[in-house]
Amino acid sequence: MAKYGLLRERLACELPQVAMLEAPRASDGELALVHEPGYVASLDQGTISPAAMREIGFPWSAAMVERSRRSAGATMAAARMALQEGLAANLAGGTHHAYAGKGGGFCVFNDAAVATRLMQAEWGRQQRRALHVAIIDLDVHQGNGTAHIFQHDDSVFTLSLHGEKNFPFRKESSDLDVALPDGCTDDFYLQALEAALSELEHHFDPGLVIYLAGADPFEGDRLGRLRLSYDGLEARDRRVFDWCWQRRIPLAFAMAGGYGVKIEETVQVQLNTYRVALDYWQRWQTLKV
Repeated sequence: MAKYGLLRERLACELPQVAMLEAPRASDGELALVHEPGYVASLDQGTISPAAMREIGFPWSAAMVERSRRSAGATMAAARMALQEGLAANLAGGTHHAYAGKGGGFCVFNDAAVATRLMQAEWGRQQRRALHVAIIDLDVHQGNGTAHIFQHDDSVFTLSLHGEKNFPFRKESSDLDVALPDGCTDDFYLQALEAALSELEHHFDPGLVIYLAGADPFEGDRLGRLRLSYDGLEARDRRVFDWCWQRRIPLAFAMAGGYGVKIEETVQVQLNTYRVALDYWQRWQTLKV
């Protein structure tokens, strides 16, 4: 948990151009766009079963629920801002193991799914047409909750590059899954990403991308089992940002997983993502001139 505060401190110090705003609180109505009301109520009231909390991995507390609402709210706000300015981010988020009616793997509410549904609803009211959303999930763990939520929805494309033998051990079917072997290094990963983006473009034309920029493929991660370097992860981020920029697709991103043996290394990976993002945000601003 400490990585979030450390990232915020380093951003304030080293990238002052990044404007940081308080995360809004996702309402019951907004969460209900994805999550079963009974599940949300059980969390709010503290009546959720011990078994369900064990699957999530956190002890229950009112503060935990509040934080989870705001984590979802931050991705909602980032997606809304991205549609206005081209690019925005959530300092946390990426809680892709949460299903409609249950959490799991340190994920309570599925922020990318809630943000997707909310942006589609708002876009539909304003533009009178459908918003297609691609979720590009590059956390080292498969986004099983996200895949299940959107499994029969042609308006959302779910793409996941993840460790083949890593958690979750029972995976769902995304629209495109790329399972990577243990020990995967930069070149292999980047080739797989390039092929996946080509496949995405062949099948889908998004009006918004939500990107889960997990730090856990890093070679120093305790849980990742892949071997990407700082340079490899920066190249990964740059490729995703550039893919969206070249097509003028607004992009919102969240930080997702990161469990470095040295927490400073996880934060450095995330800070590097923000350096690349700032470059592309500045490009988007030139379109306003």
